[in-house]
This record gives sequence, structure tokens and C-alpha cells, in this order.
Amino acid sequence: MPAKDVLAAGVVVFRPGKRVLLVHRPRYDDWSFPKGKLDPGEHSAAAAVREVEEETGLHVRLGPPLTSQRYPVTGGRMKTVFYWAGRVVGHDDVSGYRPNAEIDDVRWFDYDDALRQLSYDHDRDTLREARPLRRKTHPLVVLRHGQARSRRAWRQDDRLRPLVQLGRHQAQRLVPVLAAYDVTRIVSSSSTRCVETVGPYADTTGWKLELEDGLTEEDATAMSVVSVVDELVSAAVEGAVLCTHRPVLPAVFDVLGVPDPGLKPGAMLVAHLRQGKVVATEVHEVH
Repeated sequence: MPAKDVLAAGVVVFRPGKRVLLVHRPRYDDWSFPKGKLDPGEHSAAAAVREVEEETGLHVRLGPPLTSQRYPVTGGRMKTVFYWAGRVVGHDDVSGYRPNAEIDDVRWFDYDDALRQLSYDHDRDTLREARPLRRKTHPLVVLRHGQARSRRAWRQDDRLRPLVQLGRHQAQRLVPVLAAYDVTRIVSSSSTRCVETVGPYADTTGWKLELEDGLTEEDATAMSVVSVVDELVSAAVEGAVLCTHRPVLPAVFDVLGVPDPGLKPGAMLVAHLRQGKVVATEVHEVH
């Protein structure tokens, strides 16, 4: 059996003026983007943000996804690196960076200088792909609630049907993934299984949990869904998550004008918005 790929994640980080963040690795004497291997069980989006902070000291928010890189590494294995375009949240000054054995230099480069400075052709290809995606976007995460108790085995009001253990595990795993997109607004169906899905993120971050009866299976209408989604899109100055149910999701995607990806329990579609328009999407499962 062929060995599984080594998995890593990174970010092509931009700041105004088409300036790009690069790091120098003394072990290889190369310039590249901040990136690193996924920890066991870690989601690639969470790993990308973590690696940038560990290697540069900067906190970033993920923007549109980029084409993954795949290339051979020592030992005959292949390595897959998941990439996103991204922007810094907060300060972007790296002048005080302290060199270490892994990364001994971190610098902002003009776009053309970064193309020349990068050591590998595949990184130059990734930078060219990222350039038109560098402008600021705001993510709207459309989330299907985690795995819940069987509808047939639940004898009470279906609005009160809770998550099972797997669903609660998914809810915990969602915390660093939503944080990777800097979600600061949490909008959810008022049904228990949705509240329990986004509850850990609200508890961890302290952001307000906004409950909407108009996103529940029982009370959702075309107008209620349009009202909630349009408000989130028109007010897109921050990252947001909308948690609802499988029967309601097609109406949400219809308002956004994107195909329904058929989300599994605990899965999400991230719509990247610019001036009220979806410019990119990505789908993730959280196990």
C-alpha cells in the first residue's frame, strides 16, 4: 500500500500595497510562505492559522482557498500543502521577530520582489494565483448542525432533540475552524441541536449567540431565510456563521446564489463575500 501523504497547511498573507509575507528557513536556506504540518486530528484550516502565528507571531484570518500543492519529499513520500490567501488581524509589524533554528527571518516583500525571492516554482505559481484574491473579503460560514439523536427514537418536541456524542465532538472540533475565519457573529436556529453545535464556539470566544426561530425546520419560510441571509450579506463587515438544518439549507444556498453541496452533519460551506457578492466558496467536513 502506498504511504499516506504528509499533510501541511499554510497561508499566502497579504497586506495593503500588494506586500507579501515570506519566511526564511535556515535548514534549507529557502524563502517560502509560512506553513507547517497538521497535528494529529487537526483540521487544515486551523493548522494554517496556527502555523502562521507560530512561525511569524502574526494572527491571520483565512480568505479564499488556493490550489493545493503536492510534491515528493524525502523517504519516497508525497506531501500535500493546503493553502489560503489571508490577511493579518491586528498588527502586522514583524520588525521585532526573534530568529530561531526553524525560521530565522520574516519579512514583507513587494509582490514582484516576492516572486523573485521565493525559492520554488510551485510557490511562485501559488503567489500568482493568490494575487487577484488578495483584496479583503468577509466569510459567511453556512453550517449544518452536528450529528443529532435519531428523529424516530425521539419522543419529545423535535426542537429539543439534542446532539449525540459524535455531534458534541464535532461541535468542539468546530471551534478552531471557525476561529480560522475570524467568525465574530454567530446566528443559529433556536433548535437545541443547532444551539449545541455552535455553543462551544460562543462559550470559547464570548461572542453573542443570536437565535432565530425562522431558521428552524418547523418555522422556516422562504421570507424568513431571505431576511436572515440578506441581513448577514449586506452587513458583511465581519466573519459570520449561520447554523441550520438540512431541509432549510437549500433556501440558504439559493439566496446566496451558490449550488447546494449536500452538506453532511457538522459540515460547512464557507462563502467569501466582497461587496455583497460571493467571490469564492469552499466546503469542509468536521469529524
